[in-house]
Amino acid sequence: MNTQLLLSLISGICISGVAGYLGTLMLSKKMSVVAGPLAHLALPGAAIAIIFGWSLFIGVFPFVLIGTVLIWILERKTKLPLENLAAIIFAFGVGTALLILPLDKADSALIGSINTISLTETVVIILISALVFYLTKIMYANMMLANIHEDLARSSGVNVNLYNLLYLLNIGLVVSLGVYLVGELITAALIAIPAAIAQNISFNLKTYKMWAVISGISATIIGIFLNRLYHLPAGPLIIVVSACLFVLTVIIKILKK
Repeated sequence: MNTQLLLSLISGICISGVAGYLGTLMLSKKMSVVAGPLAHLALPGAAIAIIFGWSLFIGVFPFVLIGTVLIWILERKTKLPLENLAAIIFAFGVGTALLILPLDKADSALIGSINTISLTETVVIILISALVFYLTKIMYANMMLANIHEDLARSSGVNVNLYNLLYLLNIGLVVSLGVYLVGELITAALIAIPAAIAQNISFNLKTYKMWAVISGISATIIGIFLNRLYHLPAGPLIIVVSACLFVLTVIIKILKK
């Protein structure tokens, strides 16, 4: 196994594993609508990184971070639904990117650059993935309670606004990393599909989290090796494999019934 393939696999496993784990908290429409627009907000940051020859993360993360905080503040101040705020963020991200993105160099932003990941970038991905996993783990129970019954969570002493902010920031970090793996167009699927797969085949919360991580990692490994075999873009392959696994679990669920 050559060094570049090893770096791609390590980075991909870290990103997809933590994305799947974080995705299991997306039980309510309130949170599930955010990942897509934040991913599109990454596009102008990716464009700037490409123009100046920076690492994608350096360009992407500030835009995603600002968008995350703006969504959180605007939701509290305007009382508008997250769907509306997310649509505004989406429009701003795509519109800005179309103005500045050099289309002849857009591949890494649109479909990912996991095949050219460097050692430094891999180390950064490992550290940030570990941080997101840790933060998600310590807030998991309170976030689940807030997703199921927000008023009950508040009456139990949970600072729902703070937890929502932390969760949004975690999504922002995963989106920023996901641009490396699958590009900004389909990063939201990296978070959503593994959780959907896990929901089809899980019997309790423990297996739900476990299968989300396993399915995300499995799709990534298969996608990267298919990329090596057939020289198709790794990012779209990973999402297609993940979608196929979802369909397979739907069939299994139907047959069991």
